[in-house]
Amino acid sequence: MTFRIALSGLNAASTDLNVTANNIANSNTTGFKSSRAEFADVFATGALDFRSTQVGTGVRLASISQQFTQGNVAFTDSNLDLAITGEGFFTLQDASGFVYTRNGTFSVDREGMVVNSQNQRLQVYPSLATGGFNTGVLTDLRLQTAQSAPNATTSGDVLINLPANAAVPAVTPFNPNDPQTYNHTTSTAVYDSLGNLSTATFFFMKQPAANEWNVAMTIDGTQVGGQFPLNFSATGGLVTPAGGEVTFPSYTPPTGAQPLNITFDFGESTQYGGQFGVSSVTQDGYSTGRLTTIDINDTGVVFARFTNGRAVELGQLALSNFPNPNGLRQLGDTTWAETFSSGNVIRGEAGSASFGLIQSGALEGSNVDLTKELVNMITAQRAFQANAQMITTGDQIQQTILNIR
Repeated sequence: MTFRIALSGLNAASTDLNVTANNIANSNTTGFKSSRAEFADVFATGALDFRSTQVGTGVRLASISQQFTQGNVAFTDSNLDLAITGEGFFTLQDASGFVYTRNGTFSVDREGMVVNSQNQRLQVYPSLATGGFNTGVLTDLRLQTAQSAPNATTSGDVLINLPANAAVPAVTPFNPNDPQTYNHTTSTAVYDSLGNLSTATFFFMKQPAANEWNVAMTIDGTQVGGQFPLNFSATGGLVTPAGGEVTFPSYTPPTGAQPLNITFDFGESTQYGGQFGVSSVTQDGYSTGRLTTIDINDTGVVFARFTNGRAVELGQLALSNFPNPNGLRQLGDTTWAETFSSGNVIRGEAGSASFGLIQSGALEGSNVDLTKELVNMITAQRAFQANAQMITTGDQIQQTILNIR
């Protein structure tokens, strides 16, 4: 009996050392979660009453429990390096189905898919044309590498101040090439449907009647329509046109693009004493854009940013969690699979209930505490030595008995 009990102790200590060695070996593995060997004593069962003085028959391995505590987050230079601060796993898919990981080391394959080192594809909720994301569907995250389509200018805002004491131009009629026919001018960029840049220039002419002005517009030197009235109240606010919007006639660019139909809002413009001033002139068009970078915010929304200033939502990272993460099956390569013990997967977005936040340009390191593991190694070593000594002692006792004559 002594040999069997001590042997179980040797096996337990050996297993403890193996678990400790594996933890130490992975102390620098990104996304690694340490394990802990858990043991239970063993008693032989039988028809014994409560007064039994039965001695135990050794120790057995009860389980190897994974420790899903947070690892240290270290910053990197890649936007596709991702770390989860809090609970949850990245959701990946390969030919065998879904797998889960805390290792956020991702790259792009030749098809533009975001994958890990095992070519398992990162899963996201797809974006909707109306905004937001379809959280009922998972799809592979694919980086958009095509150019961003241009958008023709259709509207804009002009915020200026026209001087109330301005004089009527000395020369009439209005001629955009003759500065004596207008008082002031300002310009803004506009874009056609092909993304070509043009310059829209506004000309302001004081009228003989008090508080009355006219505005005209040219695009690349070509006048678009005639003059449009801008009438102000005695306190300097715009009263005509009603609502402040001036819709200019259609302009057909020579580039082969669709005609431009632009409405500019002058509603916030004023006529006060002092000098002519331009606070802002904006418009809603933009040119063709090339992909410059991929950004991922703390809620996992993936943006493709282009040179034209546009940011397109490519999807939102789908995080997964489980009622019992310790029940997950380890697959290696810092990935896990769902099991009956883990419970059914719970999916959601970063920052929502039961899920942490995403840190782009960072990686979660191993959660192994080296100091703790080295102490545990010494403890397991001492246990192994003690059980080995127990076998030696048992052998000596038996040898003594055999030598009795």
